[in-house]
Amino acid sequence: MGGRGVLAQGAKFGFLALLNAAVLWAAIALLLRGDYLFLAILGVGALVLNFVVLSRRAYPLRFLLPGLVFLFAMVVYPIGYTVYVSLTNLQTGNLLTKAQVVAQLEGRYYLPPDHERFTYWAFRNDRGELRVILLAQDGRTYLSEGSELLPVDLADPRFIRGEDGTVVQFETFRRLTLMEIYQSLPALERMALVLEGKHVRLATVREFGTYLRKYEYLRELDAIRDLETGVLYAARDGYFTSPDGVRIEPGFQIYIGFKNYVDVLTNPLIRSDFARVFAWTVAWSFFTVFFSFWIGLGLAYLLNDPYVRGRFVYRSLLIVPYAMPAFISALVWAGLFNTDLGVINRILGTLFGTKVRWLQDPLWARVALITINVWLTYPYMMIVSLGALQSISKELYEAARVDGATGWQRFWTITMPLLWVSVAPLLIGSFAFTFNNFTIIWLVTAGRPAVLGAATPAGATDILISWTYRLAFEGDRGNQLGLAAAVSIIIFVIIAVISGVNFRFTRALEDVSRNV
Repeated sequence: MGGRGVLAQGAKFGFLALLNAAVLWAAIALLLRGDYLFLAILGVGALVLNFVVLSRRAYPLRFLLPGLVFLFAMVVYPIGYTVYVSLTNLQTGNLLTKAQVVAQLEGRYYLPPDHERFTYWAFRNDRGELRVILLAQDGRTYLSEGSELLPVDLADPRFIRGEDGTVVQFETFRRLTLMEIYQSLPALERMALVLEGKHVRLATVREFGTYLRKYEYLRELDAIRDLETGVLYAARDGYFTSPDGVRIEPGFQIYIGFKNYVDVLTNPLIRSDFARVFAWTVAWSFFTVFFSFWIGLGLAYLLNDPYVRGRFVYRSLLIVPYAMPAFISALVWAGLFNTDLGVINRILGTLFGTKVRWLQDPLWARVALITINVWLTYPYMMIVSLGALQSISKELYEAARVDGATGWQRFWTITMPLLWVSVAPLLIGSFAFTFNNFTIIWLVTAGRPAVLGAATPAGATDILISWTYRLAFEGDRGNQLGLAAAVSIIIFVIIAVISGVNFRFTRALEDVSRNV
């Protein structure tokens, strides 16, 4: 082995050693945190990587492994996590795990009516450390040391007094003014001090008080006890709930199975929104593909005529919408359809003395969206159709013309059947793409206008994907992430079915094309 080979081997093993050291460090951290699932994934991944690098038998996997890693990270994991979320009650108010909620509740305190009061002086040193001196009503004084309160004698020489007789400095700590205290309130509120087993916290701007724990978790009963009232809150439906139905906020995540899917399909309020959005999504996809195809085919048919002058110029001009970024075109069209300032309404007002509420009326908003999307997609259909038309033999047209076939007869008996073989799978793919075309909907209308009486944030122009986004991030009842994930899986299934139909249709058309 030459010098370069030895150097390459040394670099490879050195990199692997550093990577294994990092994996070991991460594994110890995950073990201490109790994240056993991620620990297992990390361990298996490290073993596979070492096997691929060190084993000669696994040499081909060195080229496949990067792609497989990205496939898992970008496709498999997101789909799996979405399925997991769809089977939970994850939403605003139920974002934490039960352990996190219990820890948060056990960290709550209440101020009893007979609590002991302390006036205080706050001090800070040059390093930003904050300490307080508490003065009890019976004359006792305490100095904070970490979380402890230690009794002190203010006659100690280290405490420097001002002209009014109060302590203004000790050691490197300087007493804060009232304005500085107001600025330091967040830090003072975070101070959790302990005095003889009692919790001492900031009660008002001018006083500390002795607090008591509010809640206690009873593991054997899986319930929270309110130490102030004695009420027992049992874990039920993602919340700790009292016998009379009062819930403690926040709730926690639980597994609810297929409830989100059942709600989408059977809950009258959600089902009606889903049905309306689904119907518009299908209409939006169908009409976009229908009009863009026939407009593109018509233009392609004209441009395919060798007797049309300047057809190369026309092709260049007609392809402009396809060449421009879609989001720029969408924003320009949104301005053109503006009810008050848009050019389209100005023209209508000049010619007919009327004004259309393009983006405020549900019907006209849908018409505007389909118009915009047809404008953006017809060049693609024109290019595809033009290529397909040019592949059709001219001899077929000559033979049909000799047999006396008219132009329409030649179009429907020769052009369309042969064109359909090439274009039909692309039309199905275009339908699937339009089905999930979030960009145009969001940039032009954001799913609006709103629908009165809708149980979910489902606007008149929302398609399934934009409705899913609004369920997750714009719900009136908060972020309904579990329900949004369920709708995402339903969309995934629909697109998968469309893709399957496309594959079968393509295979059937390939068989037909062999016999043509």
